[in-house]
Amino acid sequence: MIRSNVDLLCKCHGVSGSCTIRVCWRKLKPFAAVGEKLVKKFDSATQVVEGKGHRLRPTRREVKKPGRKDLIFLEESPDFCYRNETLGISGTKGRECNATSYGMDGCQLLCCGRGYQNIVRQIADRCHCQFVWGQMKVQCKTCMKKVEKTICN
Repeated sequence: MIRSNVDLLCKCHGVSGSCTIRVCWRKLKPFAAVGEKLVKKFDSATQVVEGKGHRLRPTRREVKKPGRKDLIFLEESPDFCYRNETLGISGTKGRECNATSYGMDGCQLLCCGRGYQNIVRQIADRCHCQFVWGQMKVQCKTCMKKVEKTICN
């Protein structure tokens, strides 16, 4: 993937625009562009098993045989939604999420369809802090602050 996403850039050096010395280098395309291509490959990855003669073949017959540039995998990923102590997976129950996001941190995706709840708490926080020169210390007042969190069920 990296090799196919590299551009060759060149620059000429010389007197009044002549190209007496040409310097070239390789530059990777922007990371976001490479990442998008990797996600597409991941989404179309084929599960395979080892067949005769150590050849890999798709686990499902209706799936085409993967090519040299296709992404393959041997095992399904474990379910990260639920706790599995054997595999060291803590699950997403009790995890903080973003109720307004549709991305990876969003509650719809992160909470695995189990729903979520908003928790509002009042906490004591230091505020209105000032440095007292004569005593060489900082004095603060205590203010109550409202903190909202969204937690997966």
